[in-house]
Amino acid sequence: MKILISTGEVSGDLQGSLLIKALKANAEKRKIELEIIALGGERMKEAGAKLISNTSSIGAIGFLEALPYVLPTLKAQSTIDNYLSSSPPDALVLIDYMGPNIRLGLKVKKTFPNIPIIYYIAPQEWAWRLGDSGTTDLISFTDKILAIFEEEAKFYSNKGGDVEFVGHPMLDSYRNIPSREESLNQLGLTSDKKLLLIIPASRKQELKYILPTLLQAAKLLQEKDPSITVFIPSGLEEFNMILNSSLKEYCLDGRVIDSYEVDKIKPFLFSAAHLALSKSGTINMELALNSVPQIVGYKVSRITAFFARHLLRFNVKYISPVNLLLNKMLIPEFIQDDFQSEKIYKSALKIIEDVSTRKDILVGYKELKDKLGKPGVTDRASKYILDLLVQ
Repeated sequence: MKILISTGEVSGDLQGSLLIKALKANAEKRKIELEIIALGGERMKEAGAKLISNTSSIGAIGFLEALPYVLPTLKAQSTIDNYLSSSPPDALVLIDYMGPNIRLGLKVKKTFPNIPIIYYIAPQEWAWRLGDSGTTDLISFTDKILAIFEEEAKFYSNKGGDVEFVGHPMLDSYRNIPSREESLNQLGLTSDKKLLLIIPASRKQELKYILPTLLQAAKLLQEKDPSITVFIPSGLEEFNMILNSSLKEYCLDGRVIDSYEVDKIKPFLFSAAHLALSKSGTINMELALNSVPQIVGYKVSRITAFFARHLLRFNVKYISPVNLLLNKMLIPEFIQDDFQSEKIYKSALKIIEDVSTRKDILVGYKELKDKLGKPGVTDRASKYILDLLVQ
């Protein structure tokens, strides 16, 4: 049996790798000989997939921001089109990566109508919309939607989709948390240090629009409290040098965790962290599940912001999935013109210095966990996929 898994960007590569491990484990139990081919990244390759095209660094939000990725995206699409024509899979699994994956899903459904198509981690259309009711064509080509949010499951089910709620995959990765003492020791920190995590980028554009503001906020915090030390996990290998240079430019006390170290060191970072300043995205869920108070921000070019707001009428209540799921502003968010270092600094000080503010966030995280299902998510998802293969 051959499965094609398609995803992009850093978060998709991570989720794809976890799913691949679960698929291989369950296939072995069922005595299914399984081959997995993929559009993804190095994590998926290490998990056992044959990588057709590396898409982990192809991704942007916005119009101008996406221009540098037009040719790489077209090249990846051409590669997969050629592969499909010569060697179609037995099933297609799509993970996030909305634009390219919807194109691929529609093409496969039209060309190979008997190939089952599964969407795992679908676009969050339950949380946003374009115009008054704009949505994707996802229902038209999927045979099964494996929803990671209950609201997502209800949304697609109401539209006629075949949906299973499997839960959020991050539930599987936060259970074995090292102690703070062990984590500080691993990171070379003494107990009097406050670890400030800065998580600025999984896309190249975010180094331009998000990183400087978070670093300036961190600089203000270190000037106020010298016990604060900054750690910056790198999302991609190509970011390592830029992040190291930026840390020196802002004269910050701390270090960058190179991309090849991140997966190994991440549990210690989460356990030891006092606060995180982060871009919006999947990382917000990881921080919440690991009980790290956080401040979230996002910014795009002014042209993109104008088009999204006035022409596409893009509408989203919150930018963080944590706040979206809870339907309230649990963690502070700063978007576009409000994304300013001084505002982030003041909000961070409140979390660091006010015990009740910090406690409210941690209590909210417990409420969030109750909404995410039960552990064993990738195992359940892989079983649904294999069931479609052998039915």
